Amino acid sequence: MSRQAPGRRPVRGRPGDRGGRRGEHGRRAPRAGRPPSDPARQAAYETIAAVHRDDAYANLVLPAVLRDMGLGGRDAAFATELSYGTLRSLGTLDAILARAADREVARIDPPARDALRLGAYQILHTRVPPHAAVSSTVDLVRSVAPGAAGFANAVLRRVAERDLQAWLAELAPAYDADPIGHLALVHSHPQWIVRSFAEALGGDLAETARLLDADNERPPVHLCARPGRIDPTELADQTGGTPGAFSPYAVYLPGGSPGDVAAVGAGLAHVQDEGSQLVALALAGAELAGGPDTSWLDLCAGPGGKAALLAGLAAERGATLTAVEVAEHRARLVEQAVRGYPATVLHADGRSVGADPALPAGTFDRVLVDAPCTGLGALRRRPEARWRRQPSDLPPLTRLQRELLGAALRAVRPGGVVAYVTCSPHVVETRVTVAEAIRRAAVEVAEMDARTALPPGMPGLGEGPAAMLWPHRHGTDAMFLALLRRTG
Repeated sequence: MSRQAPGRRPVRGRPGDRGGRRGEHGRRAPRAGRPPSDPARQAAYETIAAVHRDDAYANLVLPAVLRDMGLGGRDAAFATELSYGTLRSLGTLDAILARAADREVARIDPPARDALRLGAYQILHTRVPPHAAVSSTVDLVRSVAPGAAGFANAVLRRVAERDLQAWLAELAPAYDADPIGHLALVHSHPQWIVRSFAEALGGDLAETARLLDADNERPPVHLCARPGRIDPTELADQTGGTPGAFSPYAVYLPGGSPGDVAAVGAGLAHVQDEGSQLVALALAGAELAGGPDTSWLDLCAGPGGKAALLAGLAAERGATLTAVEVAEHRARLVEQAVRGYPATVLHADGRSVGADPALPAGTFDRVLVDAPCTGLGALRRRPEARWRRQPSDLPPLTRLQRELLGAALRAVRPGGVVAYVTCSPHVVETRVTVAEAIRRAAVEVAEMDARTALPPGMPGLGEGPAAMLWPHRHGTDAMFLALLRRTG
């Protein structure tokens, strides 16, 4: 999905914050004379606090924190589990903490609140003995909010009086009376997201629950062996990984940091969910209706994963790729990704097709629109995203999606193919956007059966003509794919 690259915003304190100095990554230094928490829990706390205080992204903050603290091995794994697990479980944890504290969590001082969330997660979701979770969290609170140590001790002891199932039985709405509310609390997702998933799955609430479960599992890292650079079997051998189930270029890492993989550092492979590989491969393999097959276009290319795969495939087939990205820093990332392939990177708005001489209308054989979207299909990889997105995000995004897809239909030649892709299953970002773009198109368009462009035998792709990949069915992010052929 092409969208503004996640990154840490400039560190800022909260209004009225009288806390101590902050480090390079916005971490609050322990107050003088107070014992710090143990390193793994401290790293998790710093990550969670940065996410809530600075609107940071856990997948960027945590590696920096681990590096700064010199943590590796079991400590790094424990810090990762605590950070990601706490952020994923936030809705359920907050409901339990509110009952145990007899107050809304919004009324708890943020440093103490984040520490309490971390402690409650250990009590309810890990094998850490409750007394150890309480004690370590109280020590943590003493280092970040000394006046709240007694309060934290009392609240966490109340949390520890019940296990997770008992708390859910007490707090979750009855399934028969409010199934969406029940699933939202039990699986820790906002109700509007649960409702959108259920709609995309045809109202099947049992399958919706399986999807929510999959969202809460830590996903494996998928690599893409770049065409012409490294054989996927060789990449699997080098990394100790296993070949992907569906993409011939995918390798599943058994663990560890992908940044430590030599092939990634050398530009022979890159990190890319197998679903993202499959939708790019579907465009490259879709049948054209006559004409050449030499000019390909990626209309929203940043940060460059799909562009790199398409450029490698284009090189093998004597074609060239034009990759367009509106954000300058992301355009630079695309340039790095496609370096050495027959590709040109344009720092431009993809909607300028026909107005920009570098993007002439009706000239491209294959066009990818990897549209900016809510990212609801990748919640398992971005633990904080489910709590940041709001229904109000949809109108401007869907308007942009329609405009970009309209531009792609102007860009493609008669007989050429457009792939519309989103990392979201929300129906207004998928089926509705495609239907509206076709209705408004100034050219004649026919929707192809996208399922036939995916590997034979893939189960559960939907009723067509579009295809939908799912975490609980395919082990990929939830990726939507529509293939449109210009017929006139």
